[in-house]
Amino acid sequence: MEPNKKQKIMVTHKTTKGIIAILTGGGDVPGLNPAIRAVTIRANREGYKVIGLRRGWAGITELIRDAKADNSNNFQVLTDDIVNKAGRTGGTFLHTSRTRPSHMAKANVPEYLQSSYNAEVNDLTPEIIKNLEWLGIDYLIPIGGDDTLSYGVHLYKKGVNVVAIPKTMDNDVPGTDYCIGFSTCVSRTIQMTNSLRTSAGSHERLLVLEVFGRYAGFTAMLPTLAGAANRCVIPEYEFDIDKLTKLLVEDRNQNPSKYSVVLVSEGAMFKGGAMIFADSEKDAYGHAKLGGIGEMVSAKLKELSPKYNNGKVINVIYQKLGYMVRGGDPDALDSIVPMAYGNLALDLILKGVHGRIVVLKNGRYDNLPIDVVTSSKKVVKLSDYNIERLRPYYHSFEMKPFLLMASDN
Repeated sequence: MEPNKKQKIMVTHKTTKGIIAILTGGGDVPGLNPAIRAVTIRANREGYKVIGLRRGWAGITELIRDAKADNSNNFQVLTDDIVNKAGRTGGTFLHTSRTRPSHMAKANVPEYLQSSYNAEVNDLTPEIIKNLEWLGIDYLIPIGGDDTLSYGVHLYKKGVNVVAIPKTMDNDVPGTDYCIGFSTCVSRTIQMTNSLRTSAGSHERLLVLEVFGRYAGFTAMLPTLAGAANRCVIPEYEFDIDKLTKLLVEDRNQNPSKYSVVLVSEGAMFKGGAMIFADSEKDAYGHAKLGGIGEMVSAKLKELSPKYNNGKVINVIYQKLGYMVRGGDPDALDSIVPMAYGNLALDLILKGVHGRIVVLKNGRYDNLPIDVVTSSKKVVKLSDYNIERLRPYYHSFEMKPFLLMASDN
């Protein structure tokens, strides 16, 4: 269905088995479209109708319960042809947003609801449930990180049949060892770090790369484990900039090409400091945009470098990888895992099971109660991080999970 055409079909009637809705929320990652494809192809074959809710929780929030209304910006019926065209690409063709219907600011309440919801912060959950019922939705599959899925937990507790799929390149959704988008993020980080080595080596500099990771340092730890960097600093441990400078200067001077590399998680903090924010504006989940720690680390490394380099300043190359690691097509893992997750979700629905999140646990696919998303936090264990050397430990890999860092804390 072309997005600019009016949505003329009513989907409140039932098909043979029912109607499944899918949405993607939060940040885009490669692997979302393969997950949507997997759910749709299997569901259509099993006799379900599939509805794509557009722009995350925003689409179902702004839907108008009127058969004559143009809701084409809020939902679309998904067919095999539609999902096959997008299934090999990155991003999400359903689009996404950081919308939180249970905590909707007055200014963001849809116009037609403003007379009923006019507090400074509003809970639009009753409208969400009515909208899902108007669409005839039997099962809802949100694909997202802990923010998006936390609202899925909220809906499940209100009686909505929810089956969740974990997505975030930070890989920090509790309960699962793997979230869609993580492998591509790590692959791109390694690739881009290796590309920048030539400049760092040519100029004999220190190379500082800021990577994703608000509360969890997995996106810095895994590339460092793979040899992309000499050191990494992560949100779980407040680092000493003097120690980091000393280690990087030593690494540089031991390297025949005279450079060294550090990966800096965006949520990393100087010892005794706090997270560095790009500005004070917060999203719907109360998160201010992070940004700037890598640049501050770079400036301090240059300032302190003479102390450990016989009085000579070492210049620094700084690069924030940002959206470069989340754009483009998915890698192999982010093509395979979403396919499996989508089919796992359908397996649960075919059994009439809901209130679950599909997961990868110790190398095997499984599912867990959905409230694991809100009942715990997933961060790097400090037992995996060498706080003296500011990098991962490289020992005791026997019987570790596939990606070495499991979801248990």
